[in-house]
Amino acid sequence: VEKLIDTAIEQLKFSYTPYSNFKVGAALLTKSGKIYTGCNIENAAYTPTNCAERTAIFKCVSDQKTRIKKIAIASDSNEFTWPCGICRQVMSEFMDSDGIIILENHGLIKKFKLDELLPHSFGACDIKTE
Repeated sequence: VEKLIDTAIEQLKFSYTPYSNFKVGAALLTKSGKIYTGCNIENAAYTPTNCAERTAIFKCVSDQKTRIKKIAIASDSNEFTWPCGICRQVMSEFMDSDGIIILENHGLIKKFKLDELLPHSFGACDIKTE
């Protein structure tokens, strides 16, 4: 957990945040033991902005790793930085409901299972195919 948190904090320096100056870093651990990193990347049009969590997840998935065990999230804020709803939904696609989300805030740590942050998520089982 400490290595994952330290790696997430390290990613803050790679954030591209010229508009908000709100830097977020993420590091995730796959079930196979590999770590993937991400930072938030802003865009002047705002909607194309990508959160650190999704950056890490998309890097992971593009490397054909689709099962995430844990993800750590850190920011330069004085508060805990919670994953947004879109990130929680993306997490639910690639994490089991008992996957661990770790929030770091200047040495303080909070841990949650995914299903605590996104109960009753929408998933593949909700899509009816014929």
